[in-house]
Amino acid sequence: MQRRNIETRTTKIGPDDARLNDLLTAARMDERRARMEAMAARLDSLAGRIISHQLSYKEAGELLRQEAINVTNAIGEIL
Repeated sequence: MQRRNIETRTTKIGPDDARLNDLLTAARMDERRARMEAMAARLDSLAGRIISHQLSYKEAGELLRQEAINVTNAIGEIL
């Protein structure tokens, strides 16, 4: 089990900081969009593999389970 140190700070934001806040929000949305596009492409690739290899439901399930493990491992590398 991983522990995360979470510290909450209160920062006073003035009118000059509003543009910075907008830029950060836009950057977060771009990152989310990119992650969703990558996931959609990966799912499409897996679906193509299942169809082209005519995998059984058990084989397809195992392929998806292995992909979930790969994603979990990638998340662990980031943290």
